[in-house]
Amino acid sequence: MSSPARPPTRYDTGERSTSRRDDDDRSHRGRYESKRRESERGGGEQRWYNDRDRDRDRDRERHRDREREREPRREARRDYDRPSTRPRRSASPASRPRSRSRSRSRHRSRSKSGSAPSENKAKPNFKPSGLLAAATNTVKLSDGTSTVLKYNEPPEARKPTLGWRLYVFKGKDQVDLLHINRQSAYLIGRDRTVADILIEHPSCSKQHAVIQHRQVQVKDEFGVPKAMIKPFVIDLESTNHTHVNDETIPTTRFYELRAGDVIKFGLSDREYVLLHDEAV
Repeated sequence: MSSPARPPTRYDTGERSTSRRDDDDRSHRGRYESKRRESERGGGEQRWYNDRDRDRDRDRERHRDREREREPRREARRDYDRPSTRPRRSASPASRPRSRSRSRSRHRSRSKSGSAPSENKAKPNFKPSGLLAAATNTVKLSDGTSTVLKYNEPPEARKPTLGWRLYVFKGKDQVDLLHINRQSAYLIGRDRTVADILIEHPSCSKQHAVIQHRQVQVKDEFGVPKAMIKPFVIDLESTNHTHVNDETIPTTRFYELRAGDVIKFGLSDREYVLLHDEAV
């Protein structure tokens, strides 16, 4: 006597899936058979084929709809599985702001490196241009013309207390006497409009030199400093220079004068002897 068939357990997945497929096939086959019979009864075999094709189209549409519904889920799953887009968890909360700052710094560095090189622009120049000094030193004449002075008096300019004079000699003869104690500075040159002491020799410049009285600090015999006003001469970059005691003095620098010094301007033969009241 044969043993009765064992009922399927919960672990018989293979038999269970096979029986289910068989049931689906039988139901599908039965459905088409019933439709075929109905079509044969009502209108022939052609109508049955049309109904079958219509059912297949419906099944395909349902299958496509299901695939469309599952596609977003599959995309989300693929994006999640990618290492670059998967969110990473930091070991500690303190490290999260650091990672953000690093990403920002990298983004800034990339943007700087990727940007076009900036053009070399000229830096601002704050050095004196001389325009203001030229405007303040401009002397306007009655005929409408103007002359720019080449010299400005320094802050230590003072009117002398001694009676300084210039004795003008041509050869052995004295031709003129000039008092240079009535103002703090005297401009010497060929330009009649601005010169305080006129020199007509063609070798001299229009603004040749300046005799300037300055207040300086000197020490007496006991080493005590005291203020004293002394005369100086400065050459205004003349063509043929200024000479003191037959020596050419440097240009644009004050050269101290003493009583008895002999001054010559350019190639002129005239000699200007400097003296004061106490030295005579």
